[in-house]
Amino acid sequence: MAGKDGLKFGDLGPRAAHLCVDAQRMFSEETDWHTPWLARILPNIERLAAAHPERTVFTRFVPVRLPEEGRGVWRRYYERWPKMTLEALGSGMVELLPSLTRYAPPAKVVDKRVYSPWLEPDLERMLEADGIDTLVVTGGETDVCVLATILGAVDRGYRVIVACDAVCSSADQTYDAMMFLYQSRFGEQIETAPTAEILDAWG
Repeated sequence: MAGKDGLKFGDLGPRAAHLCVDAQRMFSEETDWHTPWLARILPNIERLAAAHPERTVFTRFVPVRLPEEGRGVWRRYYERWPKMTLEALGSGMVELLPSLTRYAPPAKVVDKRVYSPWLEPDLERMLEADGIDTLVVTGGETDVCVLATILGAVDRGYRVIVACDAVCSSADQTYDAMMFLYQSRFGEQIETAPTAEILDAWG
């Protein structure tokens, strides 16, 4: 894994939340979208969720039922991955990883159909209702759904902290590339830090 940046802008206050991206069975188990790193980062996701369950939001990526239900290029996408439709997978594979379900509730769950969770109004409404201004991001993948989640949060003005040992990719090269991008191109808007440092700074 790439190096860390650290919490350059100080401790986390009471208006911080943990946003865990797509820690689901279909990415953990032996499917066409299996992400081997997910098992390695899961203990750190659990630590953050356990520390602040009432301040945790889990997103879930929900595939279309059949490829022909995909909109625009998403139809071609699911024609490429026909085994990853709801009909082929079964609804149970969309569920959170078993060790995370105990945190919801009080943690909240937001479903989405695309990479970004910000197209679903529920997420922003939840965060605004709780007065959230800082997001600690975990989950997968660093270069796909995590990237879309982070950039949407930056656009909305949130302080974004990437837990660098609690996000994963399918390949080391893309993980390293994204850490470099977050640290070098978005240094005023995105911080990267290990889980231990984040927990120490989040009272």
